Amino acid sequence: MAGQEESPGSSPEDSSNRLAEAMRDLTESPELDSAFRHAYSRDQAILIRRLRRIGGQVRGIERMIERKEYCIDILQQTAALRAAVDSVALLILEDHVQVCVRHAAEQGYADRYVEEILDVVRRTLGKPVRPRA
Repeated sequence: MAGQEESPGSSPEDSSNRLAEAMRDLTESPELDSAFRHAYSRDQAILIRRLRRIGGQVRGIERMIERKEYCIDILQQTAALRAAVDSVALLILEDHVQVCVRHAAEQGYADRYVEEILDVVRRTLGKPVRPRA
């Protein structure tokens, strides 16, 4: 995962996949004790609902393209899709910082988790990830 950069022509879906993969890497860290509960667990139903809605938006955009609808209308829907994906990512990121990183700090692993978060944010913004020393 480290060292991957978003290419200029990559889609929001690619960014979302990379963000999800990075978040998964963070949560599968061996430093977390087995009893640790990920912060987003309390919001899981909300996240699932939002993701299903996002899936519906993707299918709607697909139908618009099949029907050859007006380009601007499709672009507006893709902007709404990006905003919806970003809101899911932000919820998970907020929970991760408030709970997972705090827990990692208590366990003595704060520096590593902070760097991982910064890498995810850099990738999301299409910026290069800094090499680790």
